[in-house]
Amino acid sequence: MRTGVWLVGARGSVATTSIVGGLALRAGLAGPTGCVTELPELRGPALPAFADLVFGGHDLASTPLCKRAEALADSGVIPWRLVAAVRDQLGAVEQELRPAPVGATQADRAAAVVRDLTAFRERHELDRVVVVNVSATEPAPRPHPGHADPAALRAALAGPDEVLPPSSLYGYAAVLAGCPYVDFTPSTGLRLPALTALAEEARLPYAGHDGKTGETLVKSVLAPMFAMRNLDVRSWSGFNLLGGGDGATLADPAANAAKVQSKQRVLGETLGYVPQGGTRIEFVEELGDFKTAWDLITFAGFLGTGMRMEFTWHGCDSALAAPLVLDLARLTAAAHAAGQVGPLTELGFFFKDPLGTPTHSLGEQWARLTDFARLLHGGGDSGHDHAG
Repeated sequence: MRTGVWLVGARGSVATTSIVGGLALRAGLAGPTGCVTELPELRGPALPAFADLVFGGHDLASTPLCKRAEALADSGVIPWRLVAAVRDQLGAVEQELRPAPVGATQADRAAAVVRDLTAFRERHELDRVVVVNVSATEPAPRPHPGHADPAALRAALAGPDEVLPPSSLYGYAAVLAGCPYVDFTPSTGLRLPALTALAEEARLPYAGHDGKTGETLVKSVLAPMFAMRNLDVRSWSGFNLLGGGDGATLADPAANAAKVQSKQRVLGETLGYVPQGGTRIEFVEELGDFKTAWDLITFAGFLGTGMRMEFTWHGCDSALAAPLVLDLARLTAAAHAAGQVGPLTELGFFFKDPLGTPTHSLGEQWARLTDFARLLHGGGDSGHDHAG
C-alpha cells in the first residue's frame, strides 16, 4: 500500500527526524526502536511497510532538508552516519517539499494545497496520502460563525478574513483532497464543527491532538496508579524547560496557554478532580532540541499521612516524536483503507488531548489500540464504532 506522508512543517525538527528515520528504516540502516507499530501486538499486513512511505510536505522555511538534518546531527538528535547514508534520498524528498501557499483569500490557499496534494498522489501513484501536522503550536483561534457550518465556512473563506488558523486550513484542504488528517500538535486542526462535518461527509478518518512524548506520558501512567490505589493527590506541579523551535514558539503567551491546557487535562480526567498546582513551560535556548521536565507530587495515604514523589524527565523531543509520526501515518492509512470514518479515538494512546477518548490512562488506551489493530488486520470487531 503505497502511502504518502505529507508533513505540514516539513523542514522542522520533528519532520526532518521522521523523514531521516523513515528513509533509514526503509534501507535497513536502523532498527525500529520507538515505533509502536513494530511491536507484535500491532504489527500486521494492514499497515503500509516503511518501504511504501513516500514523503512530501509544506513549510514556510526554505532551509534545505539536508542542512536541517546536518544541524540535527550536530546537536546529537540524529546519528551523522545516517545523514550521510541517506543524503541522496533526502535530496529526492527535497523535490517533494513545497512552500506554504500564498493567496488573496484562504480559499485560494486551500485550493493551492489541494493541488499540491493531488499532484503528489498522482506523481507517485499513491494509494492514499495522510496529512500530518507537525508545525508550530498556534494560539486558540477567535470564534467565527463559519466555524459552525460548512456552507458558512466556504462563503467566509472566499472573503478577506482569516477565518481559520493554519492548522485548520490545512485540515480543510486535506479533506477537500480526500486525505486523512493527523494533528500531532495542540493546535485547532479539525476540531471545529464545520470541519468535522466535512470530514465525515467525505468519509475520512482523522486523529489528534498533541503528541504525548514526555512529561504527560509519565502522568498518564502515574495518575491512574494514584487513582487505583485510592491515594489522595493534593498537588501536582510541573516545570518544563524547552529549547529548539518548539520552545521558541511556546515563549508566546497564547501558544504557551494552549499547550499548558493540553498537558493539564490528563490529571482532572484521570483522577476525577483537579489537584492544586499547574504546569509552567519556559524557553531555554541552550537546550536545543532537548527538554527537561521536573514534577513534584504531594499526596495523602491512610489516616492522612502526607507523602511526596518527584520525577525528572530529560529527553529529545524530535527523537521521541518522530517514530510516533510514522506510527500514526501507518495506522491512519490502514484505517482509511478499512473504511473507518470520523475521529480515530483508538489512537488516543499517542496524544495528550485525544479526540473523543473516554480515558487518559495509558494502559486502557493501549488496550483500545491493540483491539483496533486486530480489527485492521482482520482479527475481529474492536467494539468501537466511528461516525458514518
